[in-house]
Amino acid sequence: MKPESLVYAAAGTLFGVIVGWILGAQQATMRAPAAPAAVAAASQPQPASPAPGGQSQQPPQLDAAAVQQLMKEAAAAPSSPAPKIALGNLYFDAERYPEAAQWYQDALRGDPRNADVSTDLGVSYYYMNQPDKALAQFDESLKIDPKHIKTLLNLGIVRAFGKQDLTGAAQAWEQVVALSPSSPEGQQAKRALDAMKGAHPNLAGGQTPPAS
Repeated sequence: MKPESLVYAAAGTLFGVIVGWILGAQQATMRAPAAPAAVAAASQPQPASPAPGGQSQQPPQLDAAAVQQLMKEAAAAPSSPAPKIALGNLYFDAERYPEAAQWYQDALRGDPRNADVSTDLGVSYYYMNQPDKALAQFDESLKIDPKHIKTLLNLGIVRAFGKQDLTGAAQAWEQVVALSPSSPEGQQAKRALDAMKGAHPNLAGGQTPPAS
């Protein structure tokens, strides 16, 4: 599985959670929301990983042989980011997010303009219960590519679930829809917006123009 910075789960799971949380947020006492889970790209569906605060399932086993081989490759070519990215992905898949973050950080030292890896790192921070650090890393990703739709999608999710900032989430998702309305990310963002605005008709933030 290549996380490719997607922290949303299958559509039904994500938007069921969003609707449930938004409705619950209208109560006087807010409970901490259950965040959506990280999955692979839609073409390679995988079992959802547990999100911070969610019910943990047994994580996938780390492929020790693959780790050993990739570590040899990384040692033999220390300037190459490829084995480090692969190691980050392996640890991410095994839900060992601190190790994944370390490898993504190391890869970015050799490839600092890689927005995908930067956002993978941000997702790892989110799963380490560090939403502020995740958001800061997404900002770095958007400095590299202001129209990186996976970053913008995740920015909205972390704002909604990590910071309870519905306005900020709406702004990020509106950019995704404006930039790529027919993409899977655009469709997910639109459904999230529809769910939020159905529960909060007066939600502020409307129609932020896409980043340039």
